[in-house]
Amino acid sequence: MQLRDKKVLLTGASGGIGKAIAEALLQQGASLVLAGRDIAALNQLKTVLAKEGVHIDVGPLDLGSPQLTEQARALLARHPDIDVLINGAGVNQFSACDTQSTEQLASLIDINLKGTLLLTTALLPALKQRPEAAVVIIGSTFGSIGYPGFAAYCASKFGVRGYSEALRRELADTRVRVFYVAPRATRTAMNEQAVTDMNQELGVAMDEPQWVADQLVQAIANNRFKLFLGWPEKWFVIINGVFSSLVDKALIKQLPTVQRYMKRNCKNGI
Repeated sequence: MQLRDKKVLLTGASGGIGKAIAEALLQQGASLVLAGRDIAALNQLKTVLAKEGVHIDVGPLDLGSPQLTEQARALLARHPDIDVLINGAGVNQFSACDTQSTEQLASLIDINLKGTLLLTTALLPALKQRPEAAVVIIGSTFGSIGYPGFAAYCASKFGVRGYSEALRRELADTRVRVFYVAPRATRTAMNEQAVTDMNQELGVAMDEPQWVADQLVQAIANNRFKLFLGWPEKWFVIINGVFSSLVDKALIKQLPTVQRYMKRNCKNGI
């Protein structure tokens, strides 16, 4: 699918990967609708990205709001010609599974999972009417491998991975293509300092947002509907799916280090 002259609705654009995705899409000749809660940040990004021949709009969209469906329909009324939806917004929290509050758990699930489903559902009727359309869901390696310290985040990302797989099969006879892209650890503000330090101690590689964005755009251009990023993580996804006990043993060896960084986060009040 070629992105030139396509109108793309992108959530999460004010984040590290989202900003890089916006830049990569503009380089491909797409026009953008940047949607999110922080309109000031999105307008600032619009100013940074603006140049001759670039078409960027900004609209309010709160993935955690009970009014999300109404917000999505209002946005669609202003932009009925959206061709591509990229679900890029997400939140994370690194902590022991029994220390997260009810509010923290609800917010994480609402934004990462429920929000993705509601927004996609609201846009699908319009996307089906376009000559060529796509839904892109940004998942995570942790959507295939459960990792200590990220139980709720893993639950949300396992959910969107299953959703994208079912959606791709359900829409196979329509004009809407469904892409799932799963990055590994990426250098963005979403990762707390404890996570960055822990990854460094464990020898876990972290990718740059620009590289992730380029891989996502290439996946769309090449009709690569499922993409896991980074070695050896993508190999671990396969092993975990077939021989999960081997991954259990490997991650249990890392558990003391993970627990130490979880305690550090807790002491810092995160």
